[in-house]
Amino acid sequence: LNLGMERNENIEIVNHFLVDEFEIDPGLIRDEPLLKDELEIESLDLVDIIVMIEKEFKVKIKPEEIIKVRTMNELYDFIEAKVKN
Repeated sequence: LNLGMERNENIEIVNHFLVDEFEIDPGLIRDEPLLKDELEIESLDLVDIIVMIEKEFKVKIKPEEIIKVRTMNELYDFIEAKVKN
């Protein structure tokens, strides 16, 4: 099992969703941008992101779990951890 490949696929899915749903410039999506400050993702948007993650990756997420996620990299790590469990 190639975890690097799986992570890349997860990243592509998430990035594609952010570009489509929130009209975020793909050039802004890197590992380190802050979701709230640089990408201007609001708390309400996080609800949409949670729904997308749950549907796409077949996992359950409590809103309080994602509150700690501040950067794109942390979001990818969060999803990866959820998918593994």
